[in-house]
Amino acid sequence: MKKIALITGATSGIGEACARRFAQNGYDLILTGRKPDLLEHLKSEIEKHLGAEVLTLLFDVRDAAACRAAVEGLPERWRAINVLINNAGLALGLDKEYEGDMEDWDIMIDTNIKGLLSMTRFVVPGMVERNSGHIINIGSVAGDAAYAKGNVYCATKAAVKTISDGLRIDLAETAVRVTNIKPGLVETNFSVTRFHGDAQRAEGVYKGIKPLSGDDVADVALYAAAAPAHVQIAEVLVLATHQASGSVIYRES
Repeated sequence: MKKIALITGATSGIGEACARRFAQNGYDLILTGRKPDLLEHLKSEIEKHLGAEVLTLLFDVRDAAACRAAVEGLPERWRAINVLINNAGLALGLDKEYEGDMEDWDIMIDTNIKGLLSMTRFVVPGMVERNSGHIINIGSVAGDAAYAKGNVYCATKAAVKTISDGLRIDLAETAVRVTNIKPGLVETNFSVTRFHGDAQRAEGVYKGIKPLSGDDVADVALYAAAAPAHVQIAEVLVLATHQASGSVIYRES
């Protein structure tokens, strides 16, 4: 029986890259997202070219009831999830905290924190029962220290670190592992989303530096998952070569 990876937010960026990388390395996939066309296209492409079986689940991780229904409604063949990749997340806006958009705050908190918690709550008990499994949370360098105008987004990723650490403590008596991956600049749709579709502004984020790609982060996730059973890659900070921290970036002119 092939291993199964459940990946949230799988239709673009790091999630899509993880889907391809894990499929290439012998996993069948449960892919979740909010865009049915993209989910079905990715499913078709992976099954055709990478030989993995793919189950797609259409729901928003902000909806805890939908998360529960999706997990509890899995066919028997898909229930023994080996790897949960909590990837669904986003940044919205780049404003001073006292000028921020409260709706943007709600979306970030509900997705980045509460969505991750919901999926953890409904998937991990099965791992504990089987005494086997791995949770990989996609955090961020932004969770290490706030940067200018990143306030609430940085707070959500700091929460991902703390939640990951707490879960690892809670699971210490089991063989279930927890990894928090903290990327720096990754060129995906992240910045386009942050700037509410302003692609020109988003391009400026990566100007003068070669950022990470989704594939780079997927490689780290696979490395953690492939480590021997007694090895727990607890946390990985991965940055572009010319990025030193969340706020220190050298850009060529």
